[in-house]
Amino acid sequence: MLQICCKNNNISKNFPIGSSLLDIYNGFNLDIPYGPVSAKVNNKVEGLNYRAYNNKDVEFLNMLNPSGMRTYVRSLCFILCKAVEDLYPDGKIMLEHPVSKGYYCDLQIGHETGLDDVSRIKQRMKEIVEANIPFHRFECHTTKVVELFCRKGMMDKVKLLETSGELYSYYYTLENTIDYYYGSLLPSTGYIRKFDIVKYYDGLLLRVPNRQNPEVLEEVVKQEKMLEVFKEHRRWNQILGVGTVGDFNVACNEGYATDLINVSEALQEKKISNIADGIYHRGKNGQRVKLVLISGPSSSGKTTFSKRLSIQLMANGLKPYPISLDNYFVDREKTPKDEKGDYDYESLYALDLEFFNKQLQDLLHGKEVELPRFNFTTGRREFKGDKLKIDDNMILILEGIHALNPELTPHIPTENKYKIYVSALTTILLDNHNYIPTTDNRLLRRIIRDHKYRGYSAEETIRRWPSVRAGEEKWIFPYQENADAMFNSALLFELAIMKDYAIPILRNVPNNKPEYSEAYRLRKFLEYFASVQDKELPPTSLLREFLGGSSFRY
Repeated sequence: MLQICCKNNNISKNFPIGSSLLDIYNGFNLDIPYGPVSAKVNNKVEGLNYRAYNNKDVEFLNMLNPSGMRTYVRSLCFILCKAVEDLYPDGKIMLEHPVSKGYYCDLQIGHETGLDDVSRIKQRMKEIVEANIPFHRFECHTTKVVELFCRKGMMDKVKLLETSGELYSYYYTLENTIDYYYGSLLPSTGYIRKFDIVKYYDGLLLRVPNRQNPEVLEEVVKQEKMLEVFKEHRRWNQILGVGTVGDFNVACNEGYATDLINVSEALQEKKISNIADGIYHRGKNGQRVKLVLISGPSSSGKTTFSKRLSIQLMANGLKPYPISLDNYFVDREKTPKDEKGDYDYESLYALDLEFFNKQLQDLLHGKEVELPRFNFTTGRREFKGDKLKIDDNMILILEGIHALNPELTPHIPTENKYKIYVSALTTILLDNHNYIPTTDNRLLRRIIRDHKYRGYSAEETIRRWPSVRAGEEKWIFPYQENADAMFNSALLFELAIMKDYAIPILRNVPNNKPEYSEAYRLRKFLEYFASVQDKELPPTSLLREFLGGSSFRY
């Protein structure tokens, strides 16, 4: 017998050696809503078919937990891939990226995807779910797994596993369909309760349950501009011949890492230059842009982007002047509070909107104003004689999380504003059926920056991340489609460079802390990438904002 300590009810109980997590869940007579879908075993996430052979701490997860939802979505993706394989044996589906609260898929079946195709796939997925087919996980020597995928013509997985450096690898089966997923799956297809698949532009959108209320599906949010940014970068990746991490690793092993860095940086600079040209030429058409508003989520590289954009604006004969929203905070005691009773500094209403708009209007009408400074020690606004009057060639640059919110600048004429959304939209795929969450990219950037410049451990950054994400969902993401331009700050090679920075920091998260499971997941994920040294990274790179060595002042 072995002893299991259940974190869900703080009860310990003995079970036979080799008991599965599902046996253990039933043995504790637990009844978790929307679950269980997976579990933390000694703070590592495992599938419910995992068997225990030693004493363990176990915490069962449901779909409200981010790790649990990942397990659910991963399993749903496998069902989709099986349905496509069953219906179109010579076809191919690529699960490309999250968009519109779902997952965009590129279906290649020899003809344009029609509504009939979507209906057939959805019906086949329903049949697979109703049949309650078990997911099986097999582990064996990597060379054997590679041979298996090679016979199936799944070269994206072959390249990934061949370059992983692992002696043993695993794969999953769903009846006669085989696949690879980095993470746990549900015990069987019958665990899938809610899903939908709909036609979405020239591809498909896999719809998943709402993360707060899994009884309903996420609503489809219109994100045409976001989709176009993803597709533009996927096209660039395909031109470079680097669509997946396996492709990237092969290119690095063949000595092309420097070329990939140089081309990726050049593409970003070209995009920034095009945005600056768009701002300048709009002014030549009689619509005077006097205010550039830059928004984006945490660790998206907004600050470096605004500095590089300023250089390109100067190359167009304009004089950029940065305005910090932080200086327009209301006095501390007037700051709104969150549901816990703490000051909510991320709220739009933590800013003195009336005073801010009055100063902007005065500036746009040619008046001189005295800019404020916010004293974070006293929690009060101060004036230090910083006078500003804008001339014909001057353009104000305002960067902040609320920049695209219409309530921030309601009195400024639309023709005077140019709105830009910046985010790290990871476009390289792990393989054709495993996308890389954009939030992982930003979280890794933040872990490195917090450790290097703010003295925070990875444990602290991971612990705070859910509240950061909640603020983004409320104050940033709803307004991203308001942008005149979108800029993708993710670089094709950056996870390979961040790997050697992040893994030592992540290893310092103690095994007995709840944050260990996320630190472990990120570490294992980074190990798929070949290491790339940052010596070839230019000092103006957006990545330098997080790694250090930038030629910009922050």
